[in-house]
Amino acid sequence: MTVFNTSTSRARASATLLGCTMLAGVPLAATAQTRPAPRPATAVQATTPPGQQTTATPAIQQPAARAIASLRVDGTQRIEPETALSYTKLRQGDAYTNETLDQAIKDLYASDLFADVTIDGASTGNIVIRVRENPIINRVIFEGNKRLKEDKIGKEVRLKPRQIFTRSAVRADVTRIVELYRRQGRFAATVQPKMVSLDQNRVDVIFEVSEGPKSKVRQINIIGNEVFDDGKLRAQMATKEARFYRLLSSGTSYDQDRLAYDQQKLRQFYLTEGYADFRVTSAVAELTPDRKDFIITYVVEEGPRFKFGDVTVDSDIRDFDGKKLAAGLPIKKNDWYNAKMVEDTVDNLSETAGLFGYAFSDVAPEFQRDRETLTMSINFHIGQAQRTYVERVDITGNTQTQDKVIRREIRLGEGDAFNSFQVKRSQDRINSLGFFQDKFEIKQTPGSAPDRVLLEANVEERSTGQLQLSAGFSSLERFIIQANITQNNFRGKGQTLSAGVNYSTYSKSLQLGFTEPYIFDKNIALGVDVFRRDYNAFNFVGNNRNTTYSQVSTGFQVRTGVPLTEYWQLAGRYQFSYDEVGLDENSFYTNNECDPLKAGRYLCDSIGNRITSSVGYSLIFDSLNSRLRPTAGQRFVFSQDFAGLGGDVKYIRSKLDFSKFVNIGSGFIGSFVGEGGYIKSLEKSRGEGVDRIRINDRFYLGEPQFRGFDIRGVGPRVQRRYYTTDGTTGNQVLVTDREQLIDDALGGTAYYLGRFELEVPLGSGARELGLRPSIYAQFGSLFNITRPRPTAVFPTTTDANGNTIVLPLPVKDTAGNPLYSYVNAVGLAVPTTCAAGIPNGNGGCNGIVPNSPQIASQPFDERFLGNSARPRVSVGIGVNWNSPFGPLRIDLAKALVSQPGDDRKLITFNVGTQF
Repeated sequence: MTVFNTSTSRARASATLLGCTMLAGVPLAATAQTRPAPRPATAVQATTPPGQQTTATPAIQQPAARAIASLRVDGTQRIEPETALSYTKLRQGDAYTNETLDQAIKDLYASDLFADVTIDGASTGNIVIRVRENPIINRVIFEGNKRLKEDKIGKEVRLKPRQIFTRSAVRADVTRIVELYRRQGRFAATVQPKMVSLDQNRVDVIFEVSEGPKSKVRQINIIGNEVFDDGKLRAQMATKEARFYRLLSSGTSYDQDRLAYDQQKLRQFYLTEGYADFRVTSAVAELTPDRKDFIITYVVEEGPRFKFGDVTVDSDIRDFDGKKLAAGLPIKKNDWYNAKMVEDTVDNLSETAGLFGYAFSDVAPEFQRDRETLTMSINFHIGQAQRTYVERVDITGNTQTQDKVIRREIRLGEGDAFNSFQVKRSQDRINSLGFFQDKFEIKQTPGSAPDRVLLEANVEERSTGQLQLSAGFSSLERFIIQANITQNNFRGKGQTLSAGVNYSTYSKSLQLGFTEPYIFDKNIALGVDVFRRDYNAFNFVGNNRNTTYSQVSTGFQVRTGVPLTEYWQLAGRYQFSYDEVGLDENSFYTNNECDPLKAGRYLCDSIGNRITSSVGYSLIFDSLNSRLRPTAGQRFVFSQDFAGLGGDVKYIRSKLDFSKFVNIGSGFIGSFVGEGGYIKSLEKSRGEGVDRIRINDRFYLGEPQFRGFDIRGVGPRVQRRYYTTDGTTGNQVLVTDREQLIDDALGGTAYYLGRFELEVPLGSGARELGLRPSIYAQFGSLFNITRPRPTAVFPTTTDANGNTIVLPLPVKDTAGNPLYSYVNAVGLAVPTTCAAGIPNGNGGCNGIVPNSPQIASQPFDERFLGNSARPRVSVGIGVNWNSPFGPLRIDLAKALVSQPGDDRKLITFNVGTQF
């Protein structure tokens, strides 16, 4: 404890105990206040103030009442004497007795303004009230609190600086602090309040906190269960037994509220299994002797198991036929009784009534229990209700988003007949905006008349901006960084403004975009994108990276979209781009021309500059309940783009996307996402071995769409492997190290990709951390391009052992003769067609010294791989985590089935944040 004054009196004051709170949070009795020595018999001693013990001399009995001759207050410092007197009923000239003086002392103590009160002059009528004011709080200090921050405790305690200090307030705050720790499951926490006296009647109040360990649930006992074992029942509870594998779970700590919740969960479980008479007779939580953990014991009575009896529906609303409604119910006679099915049936009947405009229909299940046959007959009674109309739509809570952005998504207007389906659809559309809290609901409240209903959209806005940073590592491309910033609710008008930057040894790109979803307040979307993409393909030879070709695309796109129905939408677009595909002239050119031996014939055939002008459309069906995190519904998109509206490129690109999400139950979300595409060229043949679709217009497949494979790691490619000499046998062999081969992805004109994924729920502790794991399986392929021509045919020979040796490709002159080099008299290498000696000037050669052959290329083997429609398959697990520095996605995927040439990748991760 900090010492504020070293004087003896201060030191003594700092050691004063104000109270002590033990495990149960009940403070010990306050230490008796020290009183001055008894005054003469005429003085009336102070009575015990509320909540304190005092040593007081009994008041002297006085004869008959007498009048107050004078009345004075002594000892006040901050408080005016008149203010002190106002708390009593004593007035000059009034009669008084010992009882009235005693009551005056009690009243002054009750004001919490004074630490000590005595009254003199009772025998003379000259009344003097002597008081000692309670001190003023200078500071409130918390020590020892690590699990609870000071700002959180400070919000709960009532003592504040510049307030008047009272012992009762200290005791109350001690109880509040202990209760805070109890809510965290720390039942061993104690709080020791202390006071440090300062000058000018001020004090510092110090709460010394001993937090203690978090109280865990050591064991959960269940007594009376015969049908289901303890493990099955414990699985239904939110509270879990503390075990080492539940380190991330908050359910292992004791919580009194959770105890009541678990009883309800047990009852719900038994009711869904047919045990209608089940009840929990007692639930006891006992603290272990070491005061660290709890042992919880439930005593239950299961009762007999019931089946459904007759199930009927009767309705006071004439629009409904009870027999037809009963025939469509999922509940059938002789099925095991299930209370959850009864609740769902009530909801379904209420929703059905809502479809017909009855917003406040009353569906009441009437039970008839037969204990002899153990059946439960149910009649669903639909009470009389009026058809309702929407009186008003109220929107609240939108501090940034404009009303019209929300209102235009609501499918009901003022005066429309109420329809529960349209209300549900409105909820889904507002949820899909992504501007507000999850699970937003439109509430229905009665209007000004029985046939009027109010729709209340109480939204809670959240961050709509996204800053996404992606990082990855590839054996070929090394480190990759992407940054994208998007504001989906720009200026609160629902507009989208985005910018993206991509930087890596693989590519560099910049993209800007803007979308107005309701142009001129009409249900027509309009958007514009401007982009520049710089892509560099490369490979490794040894440890050296060689850039193969570069592709630079610069252009823009204009987009628009109109709804056809509630679920169908038609979108259109126009795109103009200028593409430059080139090679490094220093590395791949010979005599100012692309050299196939250096670059590959397939790359030499792809270089050039061209303009692409295309127009396209998309037909979209979307019934997802959310575009951000869908749990139900499906989405279908068919797109086509026609290139040839001017420009140099002509093709038709078709693409199909489909996704479906299903809420399996118990927090499991299943999904299937599939896509496929095909490009048809409208151009004439570009020559033998040259595909009509240029390399920059083709599809590519790999990370991030296809987990388990690297970027552009799937599909047709050309791999060049050079020959080398085996150091052990001396034989000529091909290089097998993947990092020493040349690998060029060529893309494809057709592809398909599918993914089955299951999102797995975790405990409440993991959910609080924002963890959402999933398991998935993917399949897909990229294929269908023309087989490129071989780059070169190397000469061969046979060694003494009969092995075929592939020879280097010689340099030839214009006549096709191999060229050699010899060194002239001045030391310069001179080309010649003579294999030995030097030219004699007559077309012959003089000499026998062999000349060095000029090598156009070392021997290599070039293979065309991956052009197969056979599926590649991968499986993996991934985790989404709302980390402190933004959303993080980590995937661990294993390629189970691949084709020769595919480039696998095991781990990927992405990270971003929101604002």
